[in-house]
Amino acid sequence: MTKTTLLLMLFSVSTLVCMAQKGGYSKGDKLLNAGIGINSYYDRGIPIGASFEAGVSNEISVGVNVDFVSSKYDYAYTSSYKFTAIYLGLRGSYHVNELLNIANEKIDLYGGATLGFRSFKWKDAYSNSTLSGRYGSGIYAGAFIGGKYYFTKNVGAFAELGAIGSTNARVGLGFKF
Repeated sequence: MTKTTLLLMLFSVSTLVCMAQKGGYSKGDKLLNAGIGINSYYDRGIPIGASFEAGVSNEISVGVNVDFVSSKYDYAYTSSYKFTAIYLGLRGSYHVNELLNIANEKIDLYGGATLGFRSFKWKDAYSNSTLSGRYGSGIYAGAFIGGKYYFTKNVGAFAELGAIGSTNARVGLGFKF
């Protein structure tokens, strides 16, 4: 066998092995994300959130999402206001690695939607009033895109953009079980 033939066979086998690898997500995976929001839809507070999804096919996962943000602001020495927002919803993701022909097990790219309930509470100690209207409790809907990079087989970092809960950008750790 010549060196060229041997190199060609080695290249072909390694290409097939790389193409046969699954991406960073597959059916049956259980995914947990935990992170903080880069910003808040409200003028204060640091959003924290988590999501859990289970893979129902090689492209689709479904699960739940929870998000929390709260802040208290003191003013005029004896007065303050406080708000708390809690988002709890259902979530579904479409993982696009197969569609985009990404065979890297360390990468998981996805987009999806969420639908749930938002509980919002506001208390102003000065006027002893509560807030309702557009910031009130009720149904919320959102859409997002995201990606994960796995440092190990089961632990990685993630970033998501979109209407995720009380934030439109979240970063954190992702776990695969």
